[in-house]
Amino acid sequence: MSKLLTATPRHDGFRMPAEWEPHVGCWMLWPERSDNWRAGAKPAQHAFAEVAAAIAQGEPVTVCASPGQYLIAREMLDPDIRLVEMTSNDSWIRDCGPTFVVNDAGEVRGVDWKFNAWGGLAGGLYFPWDQDDLVGEKVVELERDDRYAPDFILEGGSIDVDGEGTLLTTEECLLNPNRNPDLSKAEIEQYLRDYLSVDAILWLEKGVYLDETNGHVDNFCRFVAPGEVVLTWTDDPTDPQYEISTGAYERLKGMSDARGRSLKIHKIHVPAPVLITAEEAAGVDKVAGTLPREAGNRLAASYVNFYIANDVIVMPRFDDPHDGPAQKTLAKLFPTRRIVTVPGREILLGGGNIHCITQQEPLGRRSFQIAGAA
Repeated sequence: MSKLLTATPRHDGFRMPAEWEPHVGCWMLWPERSDNWRAGAKPAQHAFAEVAAAIAQGEPVTVCASPGQYLIAREMLDPDIRLVEMTSNDSWIRDCGPTFVVNDAGEVRGVDWKFNAWGGLAGGLYFPWDQDDLVGEKVVELERDDRYAPDFILEGGSIDVDGEGTLLTTEECLLNPNRNPDLSKAEIEQYLRDYLSVDAILWLEKGVYLDETNGHVDNFCRFVAPGEVVLTWTDDPTDPQYEISTGAYERLKGMSDARGRSLKIHKIHVPAPVLITAEEAAGVDKVAGTLPREAGNRLAASYVNFYIANDVIVMPRFDDPHDGPAQKTLAKLFPTRRIVTVPGREILLGGGNIHCITQQEPLGRRSFQIAGAA
């Protein structure tokens, strides 16, 4: 039975592990809404199934699908992938799902943040978001983990940690008044310290240009090892991304992590600008209250939006000359993992990419064979 806890993870000796630490598995949500995914979400479903299959090469995968999509998802997914029935408003489990924390004894608990669809009624991407806000609780309940439920809006894609007390984030997102408007920067930092057990919080100004999540750090700058980060980059000074990336680079050069280490920065060049085609835009239903998809809009394409599984790295590719160099960089940074690339455009059309549609669950004391086993 899952218990609701009133203390904080830090008080109880729990921390958020780095993504490269061992997982029991990965969670995903099945896409279906036609006002975000083109052609009735069929192309997106095929893309999600391909991501799930790629991750399953490295660890167990659980996909959650609505009652109306269960049989469809079961047919499209690899038989080895666990499928459970769960309602949600969309399919971004990184942001609406739980953040798992562990202690030195290997116990695992979940942090069930509040979710308001990246801004609520002040710039959020869709309404309602009530079922998404229940996803974190449902996943933790399925795993029979105890749960923390702070009165704090946070998306998992807005933070990244090294597992040793350091957290990366952006001012553009966490200080946006459409998230926690009544909290100061210091109060926001205290929530991060209390619920993730971090000591050093490294603030970048912005994320990827035109990222509709208000600059999630997981699409822009990520830890790849203690003291090392990858940064989305461009060499083109005419690209609006150039100023954002160079500004972040200068900040990172002057930062130290929780253990006093200066950061080693690895640059990964963005693909050429990815624009929504007229055909793609026409395939998305236009519904009041949902961010429209318009032809010619630039999407926030980035190779940094990869997922670190136990044995593989799953990276988006864009049929771009920069695909190969990005893959080579990740191969050097993760020499014990195989780099698997999956087409990223279809997921990007919905507003994110591979990291955004996945959520890792740490191994702790659990059995590796079956995600969710006691």
